[in-house]
Amino acid sequence: QVQLVESGGGLVQAGGSLRLSCAASGLTFSSYAMGWFRQAPGKEREFVAAISRNGGNTRYADSVKGRFTISRDNAKNTVYLQMNSLKPEDTAVYYCAGGSKIGAIALSTARDQYNYWGQGTQVTVSS
Repeated sequence: QVQLVESGGGLVQAGGSLRLSCAASGLTFSSYAMGWFRQAPGKEREFVAAISRNGGNTRYADSVKGRFTISRDNAKNTVYLQMNSLKPEDTAVYYCAGGSKIGAIALSTARDQYNYWGQGTQVTVSS
């Protein structure tokens, strides 16, 4: 069974930093493009960041560009989201996702391109 488990969420003051981790099991991790999405109350789940299989390509939502960094360690079957200069509007449940149908050097911003999803982790940024 494929499992994605997020960790690292919590409560932080505006301007602070958090690092989210997503540990994968039950899949060939290096064959999956990975992404982070988030969902705030009353809003649709939205794209945050994505990374290709070997980490060579990344993409970010405009709202987080320059503040967040996605990375992966295929030897540890883990993808990370480093979040700096956090703002109250970053408050959301953050989800890790994996996509096996996304091409070898490609990534995706679309929810329906991802096969597997984690359970989500809450990030709350206070002002």
